[in-house]
Amino acid sequence: MEIISHVVNDIKIAEIISDKTVIQSVQDGLDLLGDIYYQGFDKLIVYEKNITPEFFDLKTKIAGDILQKFSNYRVSLAIVGDFGKYESKSIRDFIFESNKAKHINFTGTLEDALNKLGN
Repeated sequence: MEIISHVVNDIKIAEIISDKTVIQSVQDGLDLLGDIYYQGFDKLIVYEKNITPEFFDLKTKIAGDILQKFSNYRVSLAIVGDFGKYESKSIRDFIFESNKAKHINFTGTLEDALNKLGN
């Protein structure tokens, strides 16, 4: 796993690059949150491909539990990926509502993620 640092409007954003699944469980999400938080990052970008597919099945509660941790620690998160493949109405609604609140963002590109997190 590699962390690439971006600075947008004086906001330090960590971008996680990996060939492997980085978030397999709630504990993995919490560990990643702690790691970037203690390295002085304000916000985090992670790619959908690096998150367990169970995250996107809301019945598992993995997404809710992980995103609650980010909210509690006031660390904004952008997940970059192609979310059009998810046909479940509940995940589509979840993504829509998350993007409205702006603390957790689901975006299609790194540029969109940096733009949302940098404002």
